[in-house]
Amino acid sequence: MKPKQNIFTKFWKNLGPGLVTGSSDDDPSGIATYSQAGAQFGLGTLWAALLTFPMMAAVQEICGRIGLVTQKGLAGTLKEHYSKPVLYSVILLSFPAIVLNIGANIAGMGAVGNLLFPSIDANFFSVSFTMILLVLIIYLPYEKIAAVLKYLCLVLLFYIIVPFLYRQDFGTILKNTFIPSIQLNKEYLAMLVGILGTTISPYLFFWQATMSMEDLKHKKQKLVVNKKIIAALKQDIDTGMLFSNIVMYFIILTTGTVLFKAGIHQIDTVEDAAKALKPLAGNAAYILFALGIIGTGFLAIPVLSGSLSYMITELFNWENGLDKKFHEAKAFYSIITLSLILGLGINYLGISPINALIYAAILYGVTAPVLIAVILHISNNKKIMGQYTNGIGSNIFGILAFILMLLAAVGLFVFQYF
Repeated sequence: MKPKQNIFTKFWKNLGPGLVTGSSDDDPSGIATYSQAGAQFGLGTLWAALLTFPMMAAVQEICGRIGLVTQKGLAGTLKEHYSKPVLYSVILLSFPAIVLNIGANIAGMGAVGNLLFPSIDANFFSVSFTMILLVLIIYLPYEKIAAVLKYLCLVLLFYIIVPFLYRQDFGTILKNTFIPSIQLNKEYLAMLVGILGTTISPYLFFWQATMSMEDLKHKKQKLVVNKKIIAALKQDIDTGMLFSNIVMYFIILTTGTVLFKAGIHQIDTVEDAAKALKPLAGNAAYILFALGIIGTGFLAIPVLSGSLSYMITELFNWENGLDKKFHEAKAFYSIITLSLILGLGINYLGISPINALIYAAILYGVTAPVLIAVILHISNNKKIMGQYTNGIGSNIFGILAFILMLLAAVGLFVFQYF
């Protein structure tokens, strides 16, 4: 019994940025997308979880490897080896997308807080959650932040439990998991575009590269990359991306079997999903679903704001790092603070959370294929990566991710404007 515990402890200890990156992808805005997929099409998009996993894992592993080998974040590497217009364009498009994403997540957390405690206004929860996040990010040391984010990933286990609180047809589930049932209509294709945009998001590329480098420093290992470190990085990222996709799978499964069968086919926000589950699947499913939304918000918002701050501070060579005190990296923490305040302010500008997500998805859709192409170019450049250039598998799935995200970008514009 004891050796098994030691194996698990060792495995958990080796997990870090990859697990956090993958888990933060299932933020309240992602939960809203997956909930709508299940409510609108039942189990018809379950197979997408299998499709996106290898591409997510490949792109994030490439980003993490770039961070380890170059000892720079992705923005720093782009700045050193590519023309500035490429980097400026990516950051100019990423800034509003990330702020809109933060705003939608804060609004979702506030609305769900109001669902759990109806006598307290949703705005009170939104403001309170924002202030708590700022205090934690600014005052906690890096080791504590990393540990908190890592354990917050466990909140996502709620979504794996929820489907088992409701009677399931396992034959139908297996069929929809392994046999795609593609519908050739605008609504279905738009949903696939939304799932792709939610799972393969540009801000995660920046976060993964930077945090892989930071994690190596804080483990006090020699900053010399070797095959063992690369293998540990791959295990961490594969675990994180697999966990992310399992959670996506179970959210679609929950809403696809509970809401779709009950004739509820329109979910605009995460609180809609939680509210709809209550009378159909019971209080336990409702409470777990709602608590998961708040927990994932606390996990995802530091990743969103942190990735944005790392991008901008690397661009201008400003001091950065979650391990630094506020007075040591004022610009870094000021950008995080500004992004959270702007995100909170979106709720008071009359922009609905669902519209904020649509705008963010469009901006992500524009930047993702460009960024993936650049990442593939960097990771195959021996002058930058030395002996740690891409293998065949990384290139195959990286190129597939590029093609799919390019099609998704075109699809977004077609579905939005035509």
